[in-house]
Amino acid sequence: MPTQALPFGVLRRRRDHSVGAIELFFDLVYVFTIIQLSHYLLYDVSFRGAAEALVLFFAVWWGWNYTAWAMNWLDPDHAGVRGLLAVLMFAALVMAIAIPDAFADSAALFVGGYVFLQLVRSAFMVWAFRGQLMARNYAQLLSWSVFASIFWISGVFLPDDLRLVAWIVAVALDYLAPLAGFYLPRIGATSMADWPLTEEHLAERNRLFFIIALGESILVLGFTLSDIELTAPTIAGAVTGFVTIVFLWWLYFSFRHGNVERKLRSDTDATTAARGAYAYAHALMVGGAIVVAVGIELVTSHPMDTADVTIAAIVMGGPAIYLVGNIIFNKTRNGVVPSSRVYALLAVAGLFVIAGIADFPGLVVAIAAMAVLVILGATTGELRSCARG
Repeated sequence: MPTQALPFGVLRRRRDHSVGAIELFFDLVYVFTIIQLSHYLLYDVSFRGAAEALVLFFAVWWGWNYTAWAMNWLDPDHAGVRGLLAVLMFAALVMAIAIPDAFADSAALFVGGYVFLQLVRSAFMVWAFRGQLMARNYAQLLSWSVFASIFWISGVFLPDDLRLVAWIVAVALDYLAPLAGFYLPRIGATSMADWPLTEEHLAERNRLFFIIALGESILVLGFTLSDIELTAPTIAGAVTGFVTIVFLWWLYFSFRHGNVERKLRSDTDATTAARGAYAYAHALMVGGAIVVAVGIELVTSHPMDTADVTIAAIVMGGPAIYLVGNIIFNKTRNGVVPSSRVYALLAVAGLFVIAGIADFPGLVVAIAAMAVLVILGATTGELRSCARG
């Protein structure tokens, strides 16, 4: 449901909810951010390293996600909105710079960027919607962000293990807030019907971000090949990685189960569907693409090394995480659980078990993961509706 014209200049006044140039500019910082995240996991593929990378990713994603939602209502051509996004972009850049040492010396820098990003944006939205119901909604969102910020900030001053716990609690609060309707005592929760939005704007924003995530895989592949000897196994690993990237794109933009322009069912609330499909499901889909990039670098650099359980988990984990996200996307937006994605997920899980038992080279494991995506794309990944010709 498009939002109605509102009296304040920073809000969109027309039914045009196309993505503005400032939104594309804002996304540039996330090219660097995703590189930082993938390298964080690459340099520490332990369980602890994965947990830390996950917390950092969830914070990065939530900062971007809330900004994408805010721009559904803000006029991207207004000077004040452009100024806001420039400031938020700088805060996101601070977060990205801090990622390598976010659980060490740069904890305060990372948290400072994140807390600033969340609080300033929400406060701006309260002002922008002053006198409107949405001002109350954003005031409640702001309250939850302030509460989560207590745990983010306290974690800076805690020992490493307790810092991780505090930040996990902070992430949980941030992600539970929309599901709880930003409930506050004596005030209650906000209804999803009170968040009118244009769903297609969010769909396009998420498409663009997913392309950025895939771009990280291309960069990883290119930089890796430029630094190593091009042997036959290395080239095979590179081709496998490239085909994996292509089919991940193919599946994401497929008409049947991908993020393409399609009308919602008449009985579906646009805001509720968008919350599940874009805020939560896309976190997994984008996260899966980032893990795929890490797997590509590991395999291309050492294609014939035996893949231990950790390497197999990363190589198989990327497609698996994407598939879980895609299943949630289709369930929340279209009301269906695509059986093809479920079967593919089971196939990836089975291949992971086999890889964990056998001593396969990383290249073989990567080819197996690629094969699942290729078969899935070839059988269900049409890029246009048959009705459209």
